Formats: sequence, structure tokens, C-alpha cells
Amino acid sequence: MNTPVIHGEGLGKEYRRGLEWHAGLRHSLEAFLRSPLSAFRRPKDETFWALKDVSLEVREGEVLGLIGRNGAGKTTLLKILSRITRPTTGWAEIHGRVGSLLEVGTGFHPELTGRENTFLSGAILGMGKAEIIRKFDEIVAFAELEKFIDTPVKHYSSGMYVRLAFAVAAHLEPEILLVDEVLAVGDINFQKKCLGKMGDVARAGRTVVLVSHQLNQIRRLCHRVLWIDDGKVRQNGPAHEVLAAYESAMFAGDRSQGLQRGAGAKAQFLRWEIIEPRSAQAHVLSTLGPATVNFVVELAEPVSDGEHGTALYNAQRQLMWASAARNLSLEPGIHLFSHSFPSLPLRPGAYQWQVSLWDRGDMLDIWDCIPEMTIATEVHQHYMDEWNGILNIPSEFTDRVPSMQEEVPEQ
Repeated sequence: MNTPVIHGEGLGKEYRRGLEWHAGLRHSLEAFLRSPLSAFRRPKDETFWALKDVSLEVREGEVLGLIGRNGAGKTTLLKILSRITRPTTGWAEIHGRVGSLLEVGTGFHPELTGRENTFLSGAILGMGKAEIIRKFDEIVAFAELEKFIDTPVKHYSSGMYVRLAFAVAAHLEPEILLVDEVLAVGDINFQKKCLGKMGDVARAGRTVVLVSHQLNQIRRLCHRVLWIDDGKVRQNGPAHEVLAAYESAMFAGDRSQGLQRGAGAKAQFLRWEIIEPRSAQAHVLSTLGPATVNFVVELAEPVSDGEHGTALYNAQRQLMWASAARNLSLEPGIHLFSHSFPSLPLRPGAYQWQVSLWDRGDMLDIWDCIPEMTIATEVHQHYMDEWNGILNIPSEFTDRVPSMQEEVPEQ
């Protein structure tokens, strides 16, 4: 990953919306009779920026993920990089042959067969006929369309479209592969094949830019992630850090702030923070080493027989861990409830603490802590999604021949 193959500066795309017009002569006459002066008014012309001042650089062999809400501007950026759309502002340089998969069946002619569209797509990508012939059987086998390759693609289902379009784009060896959220149309097994193929493309030293809402796909494939929000770059950095921040922001917007907490109670939790390891971000954990978390509570009255509960939930509200400290005797004032862990080996993402305080069976306060905790450690998980677990534990693998003393006797 030495030389930049994609370089964009200040990219922006402005669109018009809200043009008011009347369809047909009848509607125009009716509008004129209702308000003759309206015929001399200019139609309302509103504009909006789908993309605004986006700069990026992608190096050779890098796999870049683009994430963000629907309508954030990800597809617009890919269309600019694919030279489908001209930017309103800024510029982009692309060095290398580009293969694009932006929409189902992009570049296919509906009247042509799958075979003919394969050769057409290859020619558009700059491939010679001999090169396409050499790859043809492999493309058809990957797409699983042997029985339908001579059928016009207008008769294909959306899944068949995707299989053939991806197979063509990936197997004709573009130097840069741009992939939008189209794999969601295919079935699970084909998605796995596509992810494996994109991994092969990346390992071969070619460049991939991938848009996906499947964050596990992004984690597995991408070295770096660009988070686009409302047409602008919100964060750009290592995949595990940006994805953790994105998940935390998304789930924080969907999550309530806990149970109703009464004013003037005997106790109230005020704030929480990670105090070990110390960092500029008090609610982000980026290491797998020891961690200490503090919860600050204020007592208006003494507690004679208290119980402090602590629970940790993931983004799907699954309980990760819980504990209770009992038989507490506490004086009025500020208290720090501190929890120390040798490690919190959780998979990266957003998590939420819930803390409570009771006295002789009466609940004094319960709080779903905000902001949420973000785990932003490196991923130590299986490469297949279905084998991704809750824990994120690093391990080392070795292979050696056992010594005579280690050999296990036969049963």
C-alpha cells in the first residue's frame, strides 16, 4: 500500500429538488384561471448538497469501507469515483482500471443474454476478447448460472443479476473495485462467496472501496473506514475505531435513557467514566488490558443496608455481565463506586452500563448510563460471521511435533 490510486479533494455534489410544475394543458389552464399572476412566477427551485467538501485518499492494495445512514452521500461519492456523476465542486484522480458494482445489473443490456453481457461488461472494463474467454467459465461457475447464461438478462431475478454482475466485476481483475450495497440482494451463501472473493482481490494487491450496512463485513474486509454523515466526513481512521464510534452513535439515538428517575431522591447517580486506562476519551476503551470504571453517586441520606447492582449490556440489550455489592453502609455525600477488571475482552461495538442502588429492599436510583461505552479494540475473531462470538480474546497458535514425554498413549 504505497502509491495513492484514488485521490479526491473538496468533492461536493449539489442537486435540485422541489421544482413545481403542472402536468398537462388542462392543469395549466386550471392553474391560470385560479391565479393568472402565477403564470408569470418562476417555479420554486431548491437545491441541496448530497456531498459537501469530502476529501479522501486510497492507496494501492487498501480496502476502504464507507459507512453512514441511508442518504448520507456514500453512493454519490462512489458514482463520482466511477465517473458516472460529475462533481459540482472539487476534483478526483483515479489511477487504474475501475470495476464498479453500484446497482443491480449496472451496465447490463436487458435484451442481451448473460453470455453477451459478460463480454460487453468486459469490453467496457477494457478487457480483450481472449482475456474474457479465458475467465468466462470461472465467471459462470461463480455466478451459478450455467443453465441460464444464454437467457436474456431481462428474465433474470434480482439475485441472478447480482450474481452475474459481481462475478464479472470481480473476475475480470480491475485494479480498483467499487462495490455498493448490492450484496444484500443475494442469499447468505452467495454473500459469503462474494466476501471471500473480495478478500482474494484485496490480497492480490488490488484496491477495494466497499459500501455496506453490514458492519461485520466491513470489520472483516476493511483496513480503514470513512464515516459519512449528512454529506460530510464525520470520522476517518482504523476500521475498529470508526465502527465502534458509529455503532455507539447509532444505538444512542435509538435507546431510551433508562427508567424514570425521581427528583429529590435519597440517591442519584451523576456520571461515569473509565479511569484506567486514562485517555482523552473517558468512555472509550481501546485496549484489552486492565480496566477500572467509576460510577459517581450522590447520597442525600445515609444508607444502612445498601446493595449496589451493576450490569453491562450490548447493543442488542443482551446481558454481558452483572454483579452486586451487598451490606453497604454509606454516609451522605459523594461516593465513587469503582469496579476493576483484569480485562474486558468484548467484541468491538457499543455497550451500556446499568447501575442501581437499594436500601433495605427499596430502590433509591437506577440509571442506564449515558453516554454509552465504546469498545474500540482490535478484532480477534473468526473470519466467518457465523463464528463471531461475544468475547474478543487474543490467542496464539503454534504447530509442532510432540516430544516423547508429551506423546499420548493409545487407548
